Amino acid sequence: MSEIRAGVIGVGSMGRHHARVYRELPNVELFAVADQDAERAEAVADDYDARALSTEAVLTGADAVSVTVPTEYHYAVAKDAMDHGTHVLVEKPFVADPDAGRDLIATAREAGLTLQVGHVERFNPAVRTVQDIVPDLDVIAVDARRLGPPVDREIGDSAVLDLMIHDIDVVRSLVDGDVTDVDAFRSPEDPYVTASLQFDDGVVGTLTASRVTQERVRQLSITARECQVNVDYMKQTVGIHRHSLPEYVERNGDVRYRNETVIERPTVDNGEPLKKELSAFAEAVETGAEPVVTGEDGLRALSIAHRIDGTAADRVGRPQEVHQA
Repeated sequence: MSEIRAGVIGVGSMGRHHARVYRELPNVELFAVADQDAERAEAVADDYDARALSTEAVLTGADAVSVTVPTEYHYAVAKDAMDHGTHVLVEKPFVADPDAGRDLIATAREAGLTLQVGHVERFNPAVRTVQDIVPDLDVIAVDARRLGPPVDREIGDSAVLDLMIHDIDVVRSLVDGDVTDVDAFRSPEDPYVTASLQFDDGVVGTLTASRVTQERVRQLSITARECQVNVDYMKQTVGIHRHSLPEYVERNGDVRYRNETVIERPTVDNGEPLKKELSAFAEAVETGAEPVVTGEDGLRALSIAHRIDGTAADRVGRPQEVHQA
């Protein structure tokens, strides 16, 4: 492979990690970074042996860029990049407006450019392991929890668009059907949201996202007729529970419940998801192959996220019914 000159537009909390990983990848040169905060751009450039340039200069000199600016600017920066003939990875959520996303998809297709959306959990080794398991299962339900404490930075996106959208994309990649019905509830200030999804193939999805839980949780569970599959995103582990045998046993006059099960633990090829994501992006740029997470994938996740946000907001503003006994 020839060396790809990569740039990063926006080097805040996520963008600086993109710069670090590009610096570490073989066959990729971290060409330059850009940010509205010139001092921050200079600091990141110094850390990773790159240059701090204007956005225009980065787009002119790079073969491919990560767009890691706030969501409201995704479309403008990505469109500008493609107008320069530059391949683009846009962080999630893809765009603020679905019509803008469709325009980016059309622009990339017409220009023969790679457009990838940064749903990094798709590259989590545990998720990749589960993607090999699920096709052989009769899936009934999927449950995802993405919980954590408040962060010390301003986040412009809702908890659904910031957190839950990761799991929306993962669940969509695992379930063949389309979402037909959505229900959702959230706390008044939006830090805690739970949603129920009904797929047209009968699968039920339950997703929870929180910015106020004093424990960091990133977990996915798949209920199938044959087994239960549990995924821990952070530990990058997969457990398959089979042949559960619940029974009540008597011991010393006490009746107790006991459950015995067989747990399989498939081998997971551990590694940093972001490094796998950017490596796959670089490969798609080099070969012209379709990226793992396409613009269409980004739009589908965004559509479901908007439905959840809208439903939850409606319920907060709706008077509760009181049923008398």
